[in-house]
Amino acid sequence: MEQSTMDRRIYALAREYLLGIERVTPQMLERHLSPTQDRSNTTLAGIYRQLLESAQNAQMGRNVIGGSIGRIDNLAPLLCGFEPAEIVGQRWGGWEQVLDEIVEKLKPRGQIRRTPKSLWPRFCRTILSGAAFLARFDKSDDFYAWVDFFDQDDRARASLPMLLDHEIDGLGFPLACDFLKELGYVNFGKPDVHLKKIFATLRLSPREDDYEVFKAIVRVARNVGVTPYNVDKVFWLIGSGNFYLDEVEVGRHREDFIAHAQARGDAGL
Repeated sequence: MEQSTMDRRIYALAREYLLGIERVTPQMLERHLSPTQDRSNTTLAGIYRQLLESAQNAQMGRNVIGGSIGRIDNLAPLLCGFEPAEIVGQRWGGWEQVLDEIVEKLKPRGQIRRTPKSLWPRFCRTILSGAAFLARFDKSDDFYAWVDFFDQDDRARASLPMLLDHEIDGLGFPLACDFLKELGYVNFGKPDVHLKKIFATLRLSPREDDYEVFKAIVRVARNVGVTPYNVDKVFWLIGSGNFYLDEVEVGRHREDFIAHAQARGDAGL
């Protein structure tokens, strides 16, 4: 079977599967397939806040970080209302000082691991390096013009999350994609653990590799006639079961969907 035909069939099967889950309605699904962010109303502070929102989505990070302090917005008083230049002006001594302030002022629930690769130290490094990076832009329009430069060229697009990965400590390629797509850049899909497993197993991608899965998301979107954001959300909703806009959890269905797709002869698997 040609790849384009397989792309369309598996995408259609994924949508059909989601709508077969109890409590999932067509209206719920459609709400999640387009970005809610209006970039024209976003300041540099808003962009930085979204960066931190995406950065906490590292493995278990949403519960360990945002969940333990209530929500990311509770960091605003410590981080100068999320203004990158003002954070840089604070001249923090390092991630340890940032974490000490968070522990003292916000008293996060649970154990705070301080080994360099643990979630809180990684997140605090992102706080500092992310502010330093965004402080290079005078205003949000400058940042968006810079992103647009990469986004308008299919050949250059994937290099942007790679660049952000190098510029912002602790972010990584998948979370950089998440950051961009949640700002409203619909050409970026996040190659997270759910998509990597589904795409590699169902032969949409040659392997579970960030870059390969990113390219596969773009290809599936092109063959189906939707945005990479749309493709990302369809398969992510299957994997996570989190219809967050409706505050509905339906459970994780990644393995069941893979088995369901493999059992379908018309999916070409």
